[in-house]
Amino acid sequence: MKIDLLTLFPDMFTGPFSESMIKLAIEKGLVEIDIHNIRDFAVDRHRTTDDYPYGGGAGMVMKVEPLASCIEAVRKRLPDSKIVLTSPRGRLFTQAVAREFAAEEALTIVCGRYEGVDERVSELFVDEEISIGDFVLTGGEPAAIVIVDAVSRLIPGVLGSRESAADDSFSNGLLEYPQYTRPPEFRGREVPSVLLSGNHGEIARWRRRESLKKTMAVRPDLLKGVELSREDVQYLACVGSRDENGE
Repeated sequence: MKIDLLTLFPDMFTGPFSESMIKLAIEKGLVEIDIHNIRDFAVDRHRTTDDYPYGGGAGMVMKVEPLASCIEAVRKRLPDSKIVLTSPRGRLFTQAVAREFAAEEALTIVCGRYEGVDERVSELFVDEEISIGDFVLTGGEPAAIVIVDAVSRLIPGVLGSRESAADDSFSNGLLEYPQYTRPPEFRGREVPSVLLSGNHGEIARWRRRESLKKTMAVRPDLLKGVELSREDVQYLACVGSRDENGE
């Protein structure tokens, strides 16, 4: 997959993309990441990329001309690349959106800054605005790192095990079940015996129930989008009843 990042601060990506899974994905040739400095496309000697907002107000706004030139340079090489702008007003980035992006052959992420980006950038070039949550960051670079990480791990061959991505939280609409490894006992806390039983059917059943219980406790809103079996519904009703009785 080809990923292009348009930013005013290219050095912010040096560490995250030089370690761990993304580094290995790049070395394997599964992911190619190019970082473009928007300042290189400014036309004045001061490399100006922002200006005061029309109508007044605090802060500065990213100028349309340098961004337009930078986007067009990428689009000239990759005309079918999906162009995304990081923005707090965008569609919420979820695991489902990550899967959508992972299916693309190329992805271009424009990192917003300051008080925002000239609206004409979105009108003329951007396919979609994306937010990683209901909070405001200093700039779009951390959001872009999150998006690249989430998308890259879904590309076949990036993770060491096929099942790793499939078992992640949100992949089936639920939060992930608890995980354990050696030793079997630590400071009086033991690994659930079912995980040591070797009974794969019972292990799968335990994991499903634990995912349901964790999701209901922490993110009950997610259950609305999950297809539940009769056994799931009965289990949730039982857990809810115990909670109401303080058990």
